[in-house]
Amino acid sequence: MRLDKYLKVSRIIKRRTVANEACDAGRVTVNGKTARASYDIKVGDIIEISFGTRDFKAEVVNVTETVRKDDAAAMYKVI
Repeated sequence: MRLDKYLKVSRIIKRRTVANEACDAGRVTVNGKTARASYDIKVGDIIEISFGTRDFKAEVVNVTETVRKDDAAAMYKVI
């Protein structure tokens, strides 16, 4: 699954266009490397996102195309 779509489906970022812009701006890294929106996410990847002064770091636990809102938090584990 693409990185921008994963961020939207897991509800880490609310909209896919915002996720795409964050990737283009270089604020998203996967496994320590700056990642493009088209990066293919796999289970076990570590995602780091810089939101202004805050940093968010999570490990990918599950990759699913569609998820209910209640189950979205089970797709990743905050580190």
